[in-house]
Amino acid sequence: MDGLETRELRYFVAVAEELHFGRAAERLTMAQPPLSRAIQQLERRMGVVLLDRDRRGVSLTAAGQAMLAEARLALDAVDAVVRRTRRAAAPERGLVLTTKAGSSHELLKRLLDSYAARPDAVEVDVLLCEIGGQGQLLRNGSADVAILHAPFDVLTGLDSVKVVTEGQVAIVPATHPLARRTSLTMAEVSDVPDLPIARWPLHDGTYPPGPGPEVRSQSQLAQLVALGRTLLVIPGSSRAWQWPEHVAVPVDDAPPVTTLLAWPAGVRSAALDDLVETAAGLGERASVSAAPLP
Repeated sequence: MDGLETRELRYFVAVAEELHFGRAAERLTMAQPPLSRAIQQLERRMGVVLLDRDRRGVSLTAAGQAMLAEARLALDAVDAVVRRTRRAAAPERGLVLTTKAGSSHELLKRLLDSYAARPDAVEVDVLLCEIGGQGQLLRNGSADVAILHAPFDVLTGLDSVKVVTEGQVAIVPATHPLARRTSLTMAEVSDVPDLPIARWPLHDGTYPPGPGPEVRSQSQLAQLVALGRTLLVIPGSSRAWQWPEHVAVPVDDAPPVTTLLAWPAGVRSAALDDLVETAAGLGERASVSAAPLP
């Protein structure tokens, strides 16, 4: 078959996400009949059924689910080509760094201050996002570099440099008995009948099973913890956003979290190289300060 057009991918993604031809057509600012014909033609050309259509509505087949994941990546790559090319033509625009709102606040400030002191530093715009948004902003070219956390964030297709590895804390309501503890274990925070642990979205946007509330933003988390509806476990440095109604308690056996500076693999510039070098220097100093005294 001939190569797919980006137009066809955008049509399919709209229908697959809306699961409704009318809403998808409205989103694409086009009429519904030509959209339906375009999807049918796409299925004929590929030789697979992407959508099941019946009286109850539209649903994705297994092939359609695979197509949706790949189409999103392909469209992100196309968007990235345009954005990165435009930025390369105007290097004075500087760099765009994305990070999860409320995450690694002190580290980010040290990184920006240290980089700004370099003689050839360019302006760095900070693009804040919600949980798990950094990867997509990198892959679609909206950002040049991101602060990510291993093992939580997907690093496929990215280069990275380690900055710091740290322990985790439980953020609990200040009025809860757990707030009076000096430390906790993962077993203890994972089974609190009146305080189920918050559920973060997985990489595909779905949520793991459990009784805890589904959360997508730091502000939502903060409110739910303050109301005594949930607790969460996060890297120690990420608690900078906690409210007076919260208490942070170290979780002794929580897996360590590594904060990374990441960027699309193979994409480099003089300004990005300088920022990466600055981040690596921060990481080396953090390792030295964390080393045991002789």
